[in-house]
Amino acid sequence: MAEYLILIYGRETELSAEQAQELMHLHDNFTHQVETLGGRIVGGEALQSTTTATSIRGDVVTDGPFVETKEALGGYYVIEAADLDQALKIGQACPAPDGGVEVRPIMKFE
Repeated sequence: MAEYLILIYGRETELSAEQAQELMHLHDNFTHQVETLGGRIVGGEALQSTTTATSIRGDVVTDGPFVETKEALGGYYVIEAADLDQALKIGQACPAPDGGVEVRPIMKFE
């Protein structure tokens, strides 16, 4: 099976405790859907807000993300899937209520 990265993008907004719990419930359901769709989650994490980011471009180090954007990268999953079609079906099931996801194959080096 090949590995794919699912990048989760959305608006950075402060969530209420209830909203955060609902979002966690959606992601818990997603982990079960991946197995149902024939894939496997290899890894993944939620990310701190972009206010904690530091960007490095050559010798220049700046606070925050490098580009201004309405949607920020909020987390990711690394999955195994038989092919891109299966990875896309899994990606479509990934919750991103205020944004979307990007599915990218992971390069393997020998």
